Amino acid sequence: MSAHSDSEIWAAVAAETERQERQLELIASENHTSQEVMDAVGTTLTNKYAEGYPGRRYYGGCEHVDVVENIARGRAKELFNAKYANVQPHSGTQANMGALMALCQPGDRVLAMSLDHGGHLSHGHEKNFSGVFYDFHSYGVERESERLDMDQVASRAKEVQPRVILAGASAYSRSIDFAAFAEIARENDALLMVDMAHIAGLVAGGQHDNPVPHADVVTMTTHKTLRGPRGGLIVTRDLEVLKRVNSSVFPGGQGGPLMHVIAAKAVALREALAPQFADYARAVVRNAQALAGSLSERGLRIVSGGTDNHLCLVDVSPSGLSGAQAEDALHRVDLTCNKNLIPYDERPPMEASGVRLGTAAITTRGLDEDDMNTLAGWIAETLGSPEDESMQQRIRGEVAEMARAHPIYG
Repeated sequence: MSAHSDSEIWAAVAAETERQERQLELIASENHTSQEVMDAVGTTLTNKYAEGYPGRRYYGGCEHVDVVENIARGRAKELFNAKYANVQPHSGTQANMGALMALCQPGDRVLAMSLDHGGHLSHGHEKNFSGVFYDFHSYGVERESERLDMDQVASRAKEVQPRVILAGASAYSRSIDFAAFAEIARENDALLMVDMAHIAGLVAGGQHDNPVPHADVVTMTTHKTLRGPRGGLIVTRDLEVLKRVNSSVFPGGQGGPLMHVIAAKAVALREALAPQFADYARAVVRNAQALAGSLSERGLRIVSGGTDNHLCLVDVSPSGLSGAQAEDALHRVDLTCNKNLIPYDERPPMEASGVRLGTAAITTRGLDEDDMNTLAGWIAETLGSPEDESMQQRIRGEVAEMARAHPIYG
């Protein structure tokens, strides 16, 4: 690293880099980018204001950033079998804002997965733009199976008669039947929006059905399982929807795009188009299933009984812990995760009864199914004796050994 004068900031950056190398990242919404993606974020493209779209900018000097954005759009369309793409959203939430603004008018009804059952804040939380400007209603999972019941979704759609049905989740470990959602939308004269933020990389790698052929619009993040920079992306098959999306993103929801981030998105999309990315996506799912299975064998309850994707939810309440306490205990042994509500949770969100564990980042580091068994042992032991400091010290040393054997950036 070259010399920098802002020692306080660079000391914090160095400390964060060391933390990421030392700890094993189990937060399902995080991943480790390639060095090339990271390099792209730190380019001179950050200096360029480029309001508008390629060929129709509000500033001069955009000939090179136009090339970057067109490459990113082309790769997104190829990767997800879409006709059109908007790569400008700064985040997944802003992608959702652009999509909802394109499909709805303020006050329109939207039917989405309950936040308490695994939905996302931008799917109707009362303090989020989505809940402020639209009339959100929810569907959830069955109490016994803890899985989506499409008959219930159909019943709720018939009752609510929404303008838009929104499919997608941030804490749901089972595959989603997008064809069934599309059929329900058609039966109720509704539009179908899919937020595949969490599973975009699994769709790219062939480990989850692609929603693009079924949905009017699909949003996603470019980080998480797609392993790119932090940002959002929107794809569609419909030119009229694209026109409305483009206007909703700019000038509707944001100003100039982050061209350095769009360059990094383009690099990540190229990486996801490579054959080896399918191997990565397959390994992510295998690891999640191995981790869930090993935890279950050790007596921990896995919500819905397992997983079909990159994450699993663990009910820690039988251990006498809240999710917040479990998160803290695991953090003390350098296993990073997040507390999470489980379906029909009786605790408030900041306490919760579960933890969410994801395998995208640790799979990027090269951990395999045997390692998942070791991880499960550490997790079960830590949650079984959360105040045992000598045990924590031992496990922390073992975690450090595994982390050193699988460096992120060498």
